[in-house]
Parts: sequence; structure tokens; C-alpha cells
Amino acid sequence: MVTRTIRERGRELSRLVLYGTCAVVLAVFFAACTSAPRQSASPPVGQPGPAGVGTAQPKTEAAAAQVSPGEASLQLQALLGQHCVLAADMMRGAVRNDPDLAQSATAALSKNTDAVGQLVGSLFGAQARSQFEAYWAAHVQALFNYSHGLADGDDAVRAQALAQIRKFEHDLAGFFSAASKGRLPQAVAESAIRTHIGHLIGQADAYAAKNYPLADKMYRDGYTQAFGLGQALASTLLPPAAAAVLKSRAWQLRSELSRLLDEHVVLLISATRAGATNAPDFMAAAKTVDANTRDLAGAMDTLFGAAAARRFQSLWADHIDALIAYAAAIVKRDSLQRTDAGAKLAVFERRFASFLGAATGNRMAAASLAKAVRMHDAMLLRQVDAFVGKNYQQAQDLAYSTYPHRFALAGRLSTAFGATVAARFPAGAVETGRGGMAAAVERQGHGR
Repeated sequence: MVTRTIRERGRELSRLVLYGTCAVVLAVFFAACTSAPRQSASPPVGQPGPAGVGTAQPKTEAAAAQVSPGEASLQLQALLGQHCVLAADMMRGAVRNDPDLAQSATAALSKNTDAVGQLVGSLFGAQARSQFEAYWAAHVQALFNYSHGLADGDDAVRAQALAQIRKFEHDLAGFFSAASKGRLPQAVAESAIRTHIGHLIGQADAYAAKNYPLADKMYRDGYTQAFGLGQALASTLLPPAAAAVLKSRAWQLRSELSRLLDEHVVLLISATRAGATNAPDFMAAAKTVDANTRDLAGAMDTLFGAAAARRFQSLWADHIDALIAYAAAIVKRDSLQRTDAGAKLAVFERRFASFLGAATGNRMAAASLAKAVRMHDAMLLRQVDAFVGKNYQQAQDLAYSTYPHRFALAGRLSTAFGATVAARFPAGAVETGRGGMAAAVERQGHGR
């Protein structure tokens, strides 16, 4: 049984997951504060993508509303991290010869492309947005083609797709370099974009070869690098005076909370889906959750201290066990186990909300937090149910709906933690590598 397997790996690993949960379980609490999801963008150019991908919707001036440099930077890094995960899911769907799964991921990618395009347009204008979206859609199409060539064992299709990707890397790097007015050298941008593509191609190759530990490691590494790429691009694309906000402790705290929160949600969804379908990559997916939680453990220990961390551990151990038990119950069609898992989640929700309210000096009311936790758990379980039932579009929509909440969530958490807590947080983004462009960012920071 899946729950037993997790427990046999040791209570310690299970409890590590707790540290990141303080952010994750609050996500839905802020859903009412966010806007409705954006409309889908047009399907990738080139060969037709999976059937059913919507066409572009009219773009209004309101959609391209100006945002502050700090907010734009946060949005860019989060959207690029999301893009990497959705692209990997699309490619895995094709490798598994599951067109419905690939199609739902492609539809989500269209939404993501439109969202990134809107952000680019708000910063650099409509012409830049149009040019960027053409490049971006072409690379999504090339990844789609590559994964199908991989699934079919067609080396010619893969080679053609790789040639398209090489052209995309060069063209997009030129676009970013021009937009930065020379602050970002094209060669540096191209190297970072090539690293991003390398993670996506590598995880697909490993997945097809059934090397799940490597595939899931590259899945996580790709997300981390893409998220860091967003910050690196913002640091160089924005004028030095506007980019100065990215050096503030408050901004860095919010950025890192957003990265860890988004990654935890992404990896937890992947792991529960693998567990619920008894997939062969479940243990590899579970290990990526463990790796993410070790990072979260370090951050939360810095913010709250060891005593609070131990309390988090105790609460979250039961929570993660209940979620895994629910996934196992679906595999066995055990309604009693599902009910029992739900009851355990209800106990956790109350206790965890009370604890987190106290940890933030009651800046977040326990009653509201408990409701938020219930909504989060319900959404997570619903997407697992939909995935197992092969209703991939519904599962993808439920998963995608968590992304717009990150901005308000990270801001609320940063405010609740307060300036004193933010001051204890290490300076600089933690282990993002700044998207592989640290040198360019450093030069830009010195006013180049």
C-alpha cells in the first residue's frame, strides 16, 4: 500500500514536508482576491497541435495594464516556472501515448503563453508582445513535435524539432538582448535558454527510457532554473533604477516564498497523481517532494526557529499520510479508507490553522485559515479524482487555478511574517542560480 511505503521510508522524511505547507495550504484562502483565469492563447505555430486547443481571444488594453517593476518580476519568474512544468507534462503525455493528457497540458500552455505575452506587452508594448508570442509558441510546438518523435521512435522528427529549437534559442535570445538595451549579452541569454530547453528534452528522454529518478530530478531542476531565469531576465531587461527593488529583503522574501510554494504544489500534485494511478514513477516523484521540503525546512527554520519547525513537522506528518492514504484508497477503490483519510484531514486543518495563526501573531485569523485549508485539500483531492477518471482537462484546470493565487499569497505571507522576519532571510535568491545568468545580473547591478 502506498501509505505503508511512505511510512517505511521513515517518519523523518514525511515530516520534512511540513515546512513548506504553511504557504501551500493557504493558497485557496486568497483565491477570492485574484482575478479570473485568462483566456487561452492560439495554438503553437507550425504543425497543428493536439485537437481542441482554443484560438486566441481578443486582447484588450486592460489585459496589458501596467504593473510595478517588482510585481512584473515576480509574475515573470512564476510564469516561466509554470511554463516549464506544463511543457514537461505535455511531453510526458505524448511519450505515454496519452493524447488526452497531452492535449490538456497543451491547452494550459496556451493560457500560460498568453499570460507571459500580456506581461511582455505591459513592459515593452504590443509589437514586442506579438514578436515574443510568435517565438514562444514556436518553441512549444517544437517540444510537442520532439516528444512525438520520441514516442514513435522517429529520429528524423526529433532531429527536425531540435533544429527548430536551436533557431528559437537564437531568435529569443536576440529579442531579450535587444529589449535589455545591451545590458544582457545575446550569448549569455542564449546559454540560459539552452539550459532551459536541455532540462525539458532531458526529462522527456529519461522518462521515455523509464529512468524515473533522473526524469523527476530534471523535472524539478527545470522548474528551479526557469523560475530563476525569470528573475535574471527581469534584473537585466528592466532599467537599473527600476530593477533596484529586486535587491530589497522584502522582495527577495516574497520571491523565495513564491518559488518554494509553487514548486511544492507542482511536485505534490505530480506525486499524488502517480500514487493514485499506481504509476511506476511514484517513488521518484515522492523523492522530489522530499527534496523540495528540505529546501523549505531550511527557509522556515530561518524564519521561525527550531521549536516552530518541530511543531510544523508533527502536524504535517499526519497530513501527508492522509493525502497519500486517499490516493491509495482510489487505487484500491476503498471507500472506507477514503472516508478515514478525509476525517484525518479535517483534524489537521483545524490544528494547523490554529498553529499558523499563532505563528504569525494572529495576523491571519485561525477560522479563515481553517476554511482555506479545507478548500485547498478539497481542490487537491478533486484533481486526483479527475486525473484517475481520465478527465484530464478538469484535473488540469484545477491544478492551473492554483497559479494565479501565488502573487497575493506571497505578499500576504511576507506581510504577516513582518519586517523583522524578512531581515533574517538570507540575501539573494536561494539556490536558483539566477537562471544561469548570474554574471550578467552582477554586471547590471553595477550599472552597466
